[in-house]
Amino acid sequence: MPLRRTMALLGIIVVLAAGLFWGVAGAVADDASPPAGDGEKIVLQIGWFEKLDNLNPFIGWSGVGYDVYGLNYDLLVNYDPDTLQPIPGLAESWETSADGKTWTFHLRKDAKWQDGVPLTANDVAFTYNYNVDNQLGNYAVYTEAVKHTTALDDYTVQIECTKPKPGVLQMWIPIMPEHIWGKIDHKDAENKFQNPPPCVGSGPFQVVEWKKGQYVRLEANKAYWGGAPQVDELIFRFYTTQDTMVSDLKSGSIQYAEIPQAQFTALQGNSELTTGKAQIDTFDELGINCYEGPSKGHPALKDPAFRKALNWAVDRESIANIAYGGGAAPATGFLPAKFWSAPLDYHWEPPADVKYAYDLERAKQELDAAGYTDSDGNGIREYKGEDIKLRLWAINDKSEATRAGKLISSSLKQVGIETELQTLDNGAAVDSMYAYEGDVFTPDFDLFIWYWTGDFDPGFLLSVFTTDQIENWSDCNWSNKEYDDLFTQQDTEFDPEKRKDLIWRMQEIVYDQTPYVVMVYAQTLEAYDTANWEGWVHQPAGSGSVLNWWTYQQVHPKTASMADAGGSNTGLIVAVIVIVAVVVIALVVWLVMRGRGKALEE
Repeated sequence: MPLRRTMALLGIIVVLAAGLFWGVAGAVADDASPPAGDGEKIVLQIGWFEKLDNLNPFIGWSGVGYDVYGLNYDLLVNYDPDTLQPIPGLAESWETSADGKTWTFHLRKDAKWQDGVPLTANDVAFTYNYNVDNQLGNYAVYTEAVKHTTALDDYTVQIECTKPKPGVLQMWIPIMPEHIWGKIDHKDAENKFQNPPPCVGSGPFQVVEWKKGQYVRLEANKAYWGGAPQVDELIFRFYTTQDTMVSDLKSGSIQYAEIPQAQFTALQGNSELTTGKAQIDTFDELGINCYEGPSKGHPALKDPAFRKALNWAVDRESIANIAYGGGAAPATGFLPAKFWSAPLDYHWEPPADVKYAYDLERAKQELDAAGYTDSDGNGIREYKGEDIKLRLWAINDKSEATRAGKLISSSLKQVGIETELQTLDNGAAVDSMYAYEGDVFTPDFDLFIWYWTGDFDPGFLLSVFTTDQIENWSDCNWSNKEYDDLFTQQDTEFDPEKRKDLIWRMQEIVYDQTPYVVMVYAQTLEAYDTANWEGWVHQPAGSGSVLNWWTYQQVHPKTASMADAGGSNTGLIVAVIVIVAVVVIALVVWLVMRGRGKALEE
């Protein structure tokens, strides 16, 4: 065959291959991943099943959101990765007055905002006063009893409190730049300001791009006072299916993911990945609409006796073993077990004589005693002559929620409570849980299955049940005066043992009154790439997750080749190899067939 005809054919094949290449490349680019950059960047990619809801720290509520805020902005005080105790952050040192009401912090002098403007005590004072003076909801649980914050000079800030406040060192409040947020009306900050990228903070990373529902991209702050992160970019990728996320983890497209129980065992044999069962301060619950004001929740739910009866009808063992596939432990109090260490283990364990167990007969007896009977014999108990039918929402942040919902729905039916189970997106759930009619708060839900993750200090989780947090962090809308008083006492108690006793009593009240049926303590089943990446940090040491601020700062590729790949192009590389193979095979087949044809002609 003449050379020009061979070259022409090769040209056609190359054009076809190029089309196939760019088609595959386009498919890779059109998924949840952003472009990988110029190939020289070191890119760490983290998979999330939860979506980022907002870049504005005064509005956002999602777990991934608070990961982002903690990277883009600094805290005044950090947490030790091993012990969870307060350590220097923006503040290098601090002291408190003898009465515990005045705290003085000495700031480091090498901190800058990501736009180059120096960070001073004025920014810290502005942040705290902006929250306190405008009563902004997201951080109100931390600023309770904070009266005023003053910049004594460029690097000294003083926080004055109305009463002793040891929790000043546990206030998870991102420090904001006054030269930007000082121009934003507080009503806009709390309701509609979107904080578009690039988001100017002082943290180790800066948000530079957000494609809603797909990914958020952060660039390393090379001038960070704590030292530049060891990666150039950090990308959180958001998934709609856990199967796709696990597949991307196995292919190397992402380096970390939380794994559903069904796939966790299989990944334990993967030589590229390390798997672990991390213990974090989280619990999964059946939440109940307890609101005493205007509400579209079923009125029976306001009755503690009715709620207590429900507690006897929840099979925590089956939920842990079946819905969570053994990846959770049956729960008791809302402060999780095995997270804090003795002697200050804040978890309260109910004694045997008050502990709820799975007992359907006991649930029936409690319902009978409270007056919820089945007068017409149709199998459904009644409230004021009407059958009790409750909406049960499984929030789809976790696939386990729907399975748990089916178990709970079945048990409730056996005791005469009809439920309508629905799997709901968290955004839709929040809209109904925080619904208003005009200006009147009117929550519109009955029961929901969701989860909470707290701070390293128990203060935040404790605050969720306070009356002050109704219309804010509280989603069960429960109110109890003794609990509120105890919350105030523990917030001002400097003696750790006395504070622990107060916290134990608070858990006892919640356990008895049942605004939540705390179902399980779910383990965080995580898998991450240790064949190609190193520097993963457990927080707390030993049992904690590697998904934390310290990991983002320290993790890095093991080899230069991995750094060049950026940990983000595996799928594309595989596609190129496949395409080259297709081209070669097509050419060989054509030449063989051409030879056969020529022989026949001869």
